[in-house]
Amino acid sequence: MEGWDPTTKSTLTQIPLLSVKAGPRDGGAWTQRLKEEYKALIAYTSMNKSKDNDWFRISAANPEGTRWTGKCWYVHNLLKYEFDLQFDIPVTYPATAPELELPQLDGQTQKMYRGGKICLTVHFKPLWAKNCPWFGIAHALCLGLAPWLAAEIPILVDSGMIKHKDDDVAASSESS
Repeated sequence: MEGWDPTTKSTLTQIPLLSVKAGPRDGGAWTQRLKEEYKALIAYTSMNKSKDNDWFRISAANPEGTRWTGKCWYVHNLLKYEFDLQFDIPVTYPATAPELELPQLDGQTQKMYRGGKICLTVHFKPLWAKNCPWFGIAHALCLGLAPWLAAEIPILVDSGMIKHKDDDVAASSESS
């Protein structure tokens, strides 16, 4: 954590580390890992809410806990930009980090792969590998998605690549 800003350090130290090294193919051990994942996500969400920094909602989209969907948002110039969030848990999880997808932004930035998968290779993946199996979904959101949104959304908005939902409503009512 050397070189990290104090806020990131503080946030990260409050997200529980996980101990069960299990992936989707590991039966009962995977169930235990999912319980740890939920505890970490609940702790991270509660912490964000207490600091008035609530910025995502996710839940498992299937009973196995291998597909996750939800919403994430970023506030820029006092406007909230909301995006669909989805990802699959890789078969080799937790050795391999999930690939976080924002399908609405597919093709909008160079820091994204096909299908809206955000680029996390240079900064996040080595960090994940170093902290396997202790990092989980909450850590991926905190150290992967949050900084990506902070870096990319202002650029996309300022360049006109993405528009606020109210801009679309105002434009359609003016043309009527």
